[in-house]
Amino acid sequence: MFVSAQNTSAFGLVNLFPTLAHGGGTDAYRESFILNTARSGGGDFRFSKSFSCSTYEVEHLASRDSNPQYGILGILLYSKYMNDLIIIGGGPAGIAAGVYAARKRVKTVVLTEEIGGQSTVSDGIENWIGTVKIAGSELAEALRSHLDAYKGDVLEICEGERVTGLERVPGGFKATTAGKSVEARAVLIASGAGRKKLMVPGADIFEHKGVTYCASCDGPMFSGQDVAVVGGGNAGLETAAQLLAYAKSVTLIHRRGEFKADAITVEKVLGHANLTALTDTEPVEVHGEKFVTGMTVKNVKTGETTLLPVTGVFVEVGVIPNTDYVKELVTLDEVGRVVTDARSQRTSVEGIWAAGDCTDELYHQNNIAAGDGVKALEDIYQWLARQEK
Repeated sequence: MFVSAQNTSAFGLVNLFPTLAHGGGTDAYRESFILNTARSGGGDFRFSKSFSCSTYEVEHLASRDSNPQYGILGILLYSKYMNDLIIIGGGPAGIAAGVYAARKRVKTVVLTEEIGGQSTVSDGIENWIGTVKIAGSELAEALRSHLDAYKGDVLEICEGERVTGLERVPGGFKATTAGKSVEARAVLIASGAGRKKLMVPGADIFEHKGVTYCASCDGPMFSGQDVAVVGGGNAGLETAAQLLAYAKSVTLIHRRGEFKADAITVEKVLGHANLTALTDTEPVEVHGEKFVTGMTVKNVKTGETTLLPVTGVFVEVGVIPNTDYVKELVTLDEVGRVVTDARSQRTSVEGIWAAGDCTDELYHQNNIAAGDGVKALEDIYQWLARQEK
């Protein structure tokens, strides 16, 4: 944290800062500093230089029931010198927040399985603002480079870490992965979501070879081709509408008799001359050689099968938010997304924010996720500053 000097001369301990600031000294030596601070009225004490107390020191201090003052001070110190922020997730929301956190000197740990988010696997993203077209792998590298440029000594990136638990601790929260635990005063949940997969033979083999889960990313590559869209909700209809702008034809496949999308959207899309709607129909198998060449579908009422000669299959059967680890802590909506205040990205729990595809944000796009991450960080920064007063 950023700290200032107040009453330091009253303790005659200023000469200890250089050693303590770099984690030096024996446990007894460092604990003596903390205890002397406590005995001198440490509640109003502010250090002239930032340093970190180990978890051992603070927990050991907080456990001294023989003097309640030490227990209270232990909790105060624990919250004072733990990390300011944990960012869970390395997609556009998490990285955007990380860049802002680093620039504002907020002591932050980023826990993520990988940098880049869902779009990492895309061959070409054409709607990332500021670039005409960028591969998902290049976007991931650009995000990493941007964060690396500012992280300095205030931000730590922990890749290969999937958060499995988040809980309250004195003064903040603890995030747990398979290999470590990290504590901080505030948390930004930006763990994204995973697309529900098309579970039919061939769908996994031809993923990114004609089977795609992102029309905004991959749609233009199918200009002038015959494609299919699987899904009857708003996402499916909106994907079909987008593809109709450049595809030769679009076949919309929905396993129920009526579409779930908004009536106005359904009317507009189904009225297009190049669209064919197949209701009561479900995919059976995706075919191809190096790339998709067709898909077999079946009428669920008659059992009749049909081979569609399509070269692209766009799947919009929903997403699964990566929020299992917080389902007992924050409020989720009916499909498991974190409920947020759209003005600040705050959740139902004080000290926890959320941004990106894991939230109940109406629209899920890379640019929107990044903006929500920035919005959350601005609010987190103000919240942390108020805690210092």
